[in-house]
Amino acid sequence: MNEDTYEATRVYGALKYKYENADPSKISKKLKDEYQTFIKAKETVEAERAKAQNKLDNLDNIEKRVLNAFQALSMALGDKALTISNLDSLDTGDNQELTLGKTLALSYFNSGEEADNLDELSDRFKNDLNEDRKRYQNQLDYAYNVDFDPRKTIVMDNYNDPTERYYGNNDVKGPDPLHGTHVAGIVGAVRDNGIGMDGIAQNVQLMSVRTVPDGDERDKDVANAIRYAVDNGASVINMSFGKGFGTNKDLVDKAVQYAASKDVLLVHAAGNSAQNNDVTDNFPNSVYAKKKNCIFFKKTKVAKNWIEVGALSYNTEDRAAAPFSNYGKQRVDLFAPGMAIFSTMPENDYAQLQGTSMASPVVAGVAATIRSVYPALTAEQVKEAILKSVTPLTQEVLVPGSKTDKVKFSELSVTGGTVNLYNALKYASTMKGKKKIKKKGA
Repeated sequence: MNEDTYEATRVYGALKYKYENADPSKISKKLKDEYQTFIKAKETVEAERAKAQNKLDNLDNIEKRVLNAFQALSMALGDKALTISNLDSLDTGDNQELTLGKTLALSYFNSGEEADNLDELSDRFKNDLNEDRKRYQNQLDYAYNVDFDPRKTIVMDNYNDPTERYYGNNDVKGPDPLHGTHVAGIVGAVRDNGIGMDGIAQNVQLMSVRTVPDGDERDKDVANAIRYAVDNGASVINMSFGKGFGTNKDLVDKAVQYAASKDVLLVHAAGNSAQNNDVTDNFPNSVYAKKKNCIFFKKTKVAKNWIEVGALSYNTEDRAAAPFSNYGKQRVDLFAPGMAIFSTMPENDYAQLQGTSMASPVVAGVAATIRSVYPALTAEQVKEAILKSVTPLTQEVLVPGSKTDKVKFSELSVTGGTVNLYNALKYASTMKGKKKIKKKGA
């Protein structure tokens, strides 16, 4: 499955019939929380749809302006070829359309691209514009469309049965394997072969479990993906996904507990909304819910086999935290490299991507390395080795999402530091393993 809706859309669609015309003053105390969830989802969907439509309208205006500018440039050039020298010699005077056309054409050539004529330049511009247009149109058609549901025709499970386990297929590549391929390479791309880049873990096997479409993952799928990975031998599970709503968090919680009972470590990306996860919902998470749609409470029970990872920038000093990364002194454990990360791509290619999706597999790779070198250590012990061995950063940094507000880097996570494989292995070497390891042939 490729396109799917966001969780906010599904929540809004599911509760719309119940609360769309409801009088807030008449909502019972028992339904207050559910009503507030509906309002939050509705506001999110309507705001994002309006934003996407506004972007599309702006792109239409941009296209009109630029094509008019190219037409003016074409008339001014006449029979002259489209070259830098001919553009430089062109006097635009007070003609704003001609000035814009000349500026755009020169910037195109100065970027290292080439075009034989303005028709070719116009076609390339329209193609680039259509890529942007497609992204925003998809938000209207799929992501924030309450009437869109690909589940019935593609997955064909009984979605109303959240406990259903066996559905799907073994096509892990799917319509777009870019994200998963990049994440997998960070963990386990072959090292020291002189090709592309090196994965974190030297001795690791990868299991691909496709869980997330182009849209928000569904809790039913997340829970089943965790169970599937556990049942098929995973010792570390990387989860490079997340969302702002969790409609069946209890299902995911039970799967997390199941993973804990089988000594499996879960590593999760903190998210790319530049938000404080201590105060803003982000799912899935390590906090077990007391009741549906309520995850934050004074006395919390937290999964001990869970590591939450924020993204470190390649910048230093006050820009050490990636500007998009979520953070949280209580809910994000540590940071790992997550900007401009070079890794594997489909069809034997390589590229740089960024996000906490890239930071999480760095930590998962460190965990896999520890578990391969010290197999007697439990998931909780591996987590301890990673968190107790971070490289602390003490400087003030810009709060992700802000251009002016600063805090100590140590305030952005539990540990206040960044993952360090060497230190983690040294720390692990001092620990006494709690697992009994069967020797071969025994």
